[in-house]
Amino acid sequence: MSPDGFRGPRPPGTDRGRVLLLLALAAAVTVFTATVPLLRDWFDLRVYYGTVNSWVHGGGHVYDYRVPGTPYGFTYPPFAAVVMLPMALVGPGTATVTALLLNLAALAAAARLWTGPGWRRYGWYGAGLAVCALALFEPLRDTFSFGQVNLLLLALVLTDARLLATGRTRWAGVGIGLAAAVKLTPALFIGLLLVTRRRRAAAVATGVAAGATALAALVAPDASRFYWTRALWDTTRVGRLDYVSNQSLQGVLARLGVESRAVWAVLVLLVLCCWVRRAARAGAAGDWRAAFALTGLTACLVSPVTWVHHLVWLLPSFAVLIRAGRPRVAGALYAVLCTSVVWLWFDDASGVDGFLGSNTYTWITLGLLLWLPVGHAPGDHPAVGHFPGGRRATSRSTSATAVPPSAAAPAISVASSQPGTASVASTEAAGVAASGVPATGAGADALVADAVATGAPVTGAGALGAGDGPVTTGVGTVAAGAGTDCTSWPDCASGPDCASVPGCASGPGRGPGHGRGRVRSASSEPTGSTRPAAANPQSSSSRASS
Repeated sequence: MSPDGFRGPRPPGTDRGRVLLLLALAAAVTVFTATVPLLRDWFDLRVYYGTVNSWVHGGGHVYDYRVPGTPYGFTYPPFAAVVMLPMALVGPGTATVTALLLNLAALAAAARLWTGPGWRRYGWYGAGLAVCALALFEPLRDTFSFGQVNLLLLALVLTDARLLATGRTRWAGVGIGLAAAVKLTPALFIGLLLVTRRRRAAAVATGVAAGATALAALVAPDASRFYWTRALWDTTRVGRLDYVSNQSLQGVLARLGVESRAVWAVLVLLVLCCWVRRAARAGAAGDWRAAFALTGLTACLVSPVTWVHHLVWLLPSFAVLIRAGRPRVAGALYAVLCTSVVWLWFDDASGVDGFLGSNTYTWITLGLLLWLPVGHAPGDHPAVGHFPGGRRATSRSTSATAVPPSAAAPAISVASSQPGTASVASTEAAGVAASGVPATGAGADALVADAVATGAPVTGAGALGAGDGPVTTGVGTVAAGAGTDCTSWPDCASGPDCASVPGCASGPGRGPGHGRGRVRSASSEPTGSTRPAAANPQSSSSRASS
């Protein structure tokens, strides 16, 4: 029974059952994507491909190209066109396949960078469930079907987040700088580096962005001059601001008929003030996940144009919610973003229902900016939640308090049919209570019974911080059996000295075996998936590549 007295559906307990469930979910997702007319005919990719070919083979200017039958053309900075020059060497089919593969690789890289090695404890079954859930997320669907670059930029930014969190700051800022040179929205992450006092990384990012922009000016001087003096300031090149896909503050005002730039500027200033305050708090707590998630949310709100596919920047926020122990909130909001609900007001966004419904994704983004939990320290990775030069993030939950070892505490028993995971029998928890080991929260037996009932994996090889001392589960304390040493962590220095890894060995000379028995909060466990309904899709002919 779960702590709130609600018992959810029992997941399959065998590999065969898991395979059958994944096949059923994959079939449902396939039917959904086949019946909902969501394909955008690679519209943005056709903009990129046509622009580069017109520039290289046709002698045209970068910003003169228009997709045949539409008024839309290239809207990115000139460096983006320079990066896309290899498309001039291949046909449209090869370019499409390459774009698809790059997006898949970027999505996998972003997930790996954000979750760390903790994903291993879920194995193939958890990965399959995650793929099914991601396939339903509308911003991701649109990113793939438009042939967009958002996932590539997200992966670049999260690479810098990872470097900062693990103390490898030499190259930190390069990814953000490249992303900002390709598209202006990620430039706000340079502001995050300044807010969190990562001045060196901010200087690197600024230098990389400036260098890339200068390179583009050398390669395409006319295009650079036109973009920075004219195209950048002409929002009509991107598309209609009142188009329902524009889920930014500017889009809300445009659908209300408010054309005042002063009103928009005031709203942007308020949002930026909120972001600075909350991002600084997250940085001071060492919660780098929340800091980067908050910046992605803010970038979507303050940008004049934020199409639905730009909202892939919301994905890190859902991970933060789950790790803060709010999986139901994350699941509910994620489900809404899978429904394409804003398209119900495609033709008419007037009235109270239009104001609320057509801006649904904007309200979600704003709500996440205001109430996203910060200051939580995930416990599945030694480097998670740590900023170099800052203090280690600490959980505010009283259930995350470590207790002294007890000789009478029983060991965790492996009772899972899935490789790399282990379950705890309810009798073990009862033994913990009887042994005199202090337990916090609702009681160890309730947690263990719930873990057994739900089939959730409790630990894997080294995933829970297995060692020779007890570990806190979040609502009770159990003793961990012998496990792998900290050199198995990807961020641990090879060899006997693990002192370079935050949260592993806390002092020089500490070798394998030290740092075991790490405290782990149950609130950091990701759970849940959504199965949303469909609505009207976006028309690719009503907006430009952005």
